[in-house]
Amino acid sequence: MSLPGPNLLTARSARRRLRHVELGSAKRRLKIAVLGPVWFPVPPPAYGGTERVVSLLTEGLVEAGHDVTLFASGDSTTAARLVSEFPSAPSDRFGETAVELAHALSCYERVDEFDVISDHSGPLAAALAGAVRCPVVHTVHGALDGELGRAYERIAGLNPRLGMVSISHSQRRPQPNLPWVGTCPNAIDLSEHALSLHRGDYLAFVGRMSPDKGAHRAIEVAKQLDMPLKLAAKMRTPAEVRYFEDFVRPQLGADIEYLGELGPRDKVELLQNARVTLFPIDWEEPFGLVMIESMACGTPVVATRRGSVPAVIEDGRSGVIVDDVHEMGAAVAVAERLDARECRRSVEERFTPDRMVGAYSGVFERAIHKHGIALPRIPQMSVSTGLTHRDLTQKTGA
Repeated sequence: MSLPGPNLLTARSARRRLRHVELGSAKRRLKIAVLGPVWFPVPPPAYGGTERVVSLLTEGLVEAGHDVTLFASGDSTTAARLVSEFPSAPSDRFGETAVELAHALSCYERVDEFDVISDHSGPLAAALAGAVRCPVVHTVHGALDGELGRAYERIAGLNPRLGMVSISHSQRRPQPNLPWVGTCPNAIDLSEHALSLHRGDYLAFVGRMSPDKGAHRAIEVAKQLDMPLKLAAKMRTPAEVRYFEDFVRPQLGADIEYLGELGPRDKVELLQNARVTLFPIDWEEPFGLVMIESMACGTPVVATRRGSVPAVIEDGRSGVIVDDVHEMGAAVAVAERLDARECRRSVEERFTPDRMVGAYSGVFERAIHKHGIALPRIPQMSVSTGLTHRDLTQKTGA
């Protein structure tokens, strides 16, 4: 799948500027550095939830009138100023410290140009934040119930000025005493997730090939219900391949189909035409973008009660939450009767780009105020809210 071209991005920006949103009582023109992950382009061509969120945030901040510089790989697409240490995403070197360090330093070496740095790149950059004079707001995109949580605890101890952002309140539970400065839930571009009132005859699973995501559990549910299942999942690392070969491939057949790793448009089409999306996780998922992607398309989600699930799904409105995977079969029958329009409204009310940009704007203001920096005001600007369910229903004639 290909990324939207410059003309499409320009057209979207023009439409979005027709919409107005309050980003707080103060309107200030900030010089913001967004330090994105380096491993995949921003936005990514396929899998990459963090990169997609970083893209939405960056474009929203630009549209709100801020002076934004995005630090990402050179094959990224943005209306912001793009600075790249690597001409293309070094995906084949995923996890190499030298790569991550060079990427972080490319931002921190220019720290005098910015009022605030919004860091989404990982704990290494957070550990370096104490060496710069500019406020750094670090968003944690991973779970904190293991070594990562302990590492952040040590990082915070060395850098009392570091501010940290969670993407859900549940994400904080293992480490409630980190220097949290706000919770900024993720968002999706609603214009790319059109509402569909059509319910297909299959179940959908979208994620990565990993035991904690639970593709094998989704297969169990589908076989229990004697329903077709379409699996779309990232499978790149050796661990993901081993899991697939041991637990998924032996169960594939006419009704259990693995589609590979889908691009954005194919993934949306999969979700739009599914009966229900299964989210049988067995870990403390910090957010789970696929839940709001599915609900925005009008497809309810059946999920296990782990991590952020209770905060994302409105039980009985946009999906059904179960305490045990063995309850998922019965929950599917309940979920498929839910109103597609209500699934969509649930996302419109809570997970739009304007809400996310507004939340981050408040965090930036607080971080800058803490450092005693005075900044000029700017006129009211616009930011994307996407299309409402009414807009989309009119477009589709539903």
